[in-house]
Amino acid sequence: METTAREFNQRSSQILAAAARGETVTVTKNGVAVARVVPITDEDVPPYPTDPMGEIDLPDLGLPDLDNDEIADTLRGMGS
Repeated sequence: METTAREFNQRSSQILAAAARGETVTVTKNGVAVARVVPITDEDVPPYPTDPMGEIDLPDLGLPDLDNDEIADTLRGMGS
């Protein structure tokens, strides 16, 4: 299937549905192919961690560990 950039802009939902059905869609601009929308399979999608950032290591700043009540007491009145 082939579509123009303008038509893609106007009918993107239908074009994406066609890709979901297995069709490959070539998008053209001024008669020149500029993009291709292709269906993906489960094999195409790599496994990602459930946490979008993955594991992060925070530096130790030497600050005291505060519980929720201590944090709430510290923040109470700030910005008011």
